[in-house]
Amino acid sequence: MTKRPTLFSLILSMPLLIWQLAFFLIPLLFLVAISFWTVRNFQMQPDLNFGNWERVLTRGVFWDAYFRTLTLAAAAAALTSIIAFPASFTISFKMSEKAKRWMIFILIIPFFTSYLVRVYSLQVFLSDAGIVNAAFGYLGLGPFALLNNAFGVIVGMITLTLPLVILLQTFSLNFVNRDLIEAAHNLRCGRLRTVFAVIMPSAKVGLVIAALFAFILSFGDFVSPLYLGGGNPPTLSIMITDFTKSGQQWPRAAVVAIMMIVTLLTAAFAAITYAYNERGK
Repeated sequence: MTKRPTLFSLILSMPLLIWQLAFFLIPLLFLVAISFWTVRNFQMQPDLNFGNWERVLTRGVFWDAYFRTLTLAAAAAALTSIIAFPASFTISFKMSEKAKRWMIFILIIPFFTSYLVRVYSLQVFLSDAGIVNAAFGYLGLGPFALLNNAFGVIVGMITLTLPLVILLQTFSLNFVNRDLIEAAHNLRCGRLRTVFAVIMPSAKVGLVIAALFAFILSFGDFVSPLYLGGGNPPTLSIMITDFTKSGQQWPRAAVVAIMMIVTLLTAAFAAITYAYNERGK
């Protein structure tokens, strides 16, 4: 039996509701509105013009950028989740409580610095004469092109999302029932099989949510595609800036932004539905 919300609980939830209305719903509605406006003499004028949608959605360059952004974000989310899991597993199951607190503190430290600064530092590592290629040079290999391509973009996206994904996975693994693991071992289930058959299904919600956050952050990333990927071919975030710089085409930029929001909302609903879906239901 579900309880009806009390007046006090509704009052406490009002700041969150007001915040969402003021800084999400209203700006989103305004974004939809200006996507139909017209630009004349570099000034936006209220209108009901479907030409912006037709101009953007019928251009092959948009769909190339769309699927490129989608592919990069999905690849970065998958790689980040795979790289993060061993670290999260070690922190959750192999470390003492004191060591866990120190590891969580260390994972928070990257957020003390600007993401842009971290991306600039990656250029020192990934350039043709950088640290990575210098190390390969001692082995008689390289130099390899690590910048201005998809590899550089994915490295930047993983740098952005990896600490957060490790934290989310760790918090999820901490809530796994240890009795289930002990029962699996009593039934002679090997360690690797226990991870895939017991631990990961038990922590499915947290693992999926962590991957979702990685995808969302990577899909909207502007810094890595520009400074590590060279900005060409463009992603959707770069395309938005190109539209705003080219004749102040904010309505067309709004179309691209709306398509990004729709994609992210679709991915979020699909991921959450999968995460909370029980087997056989």
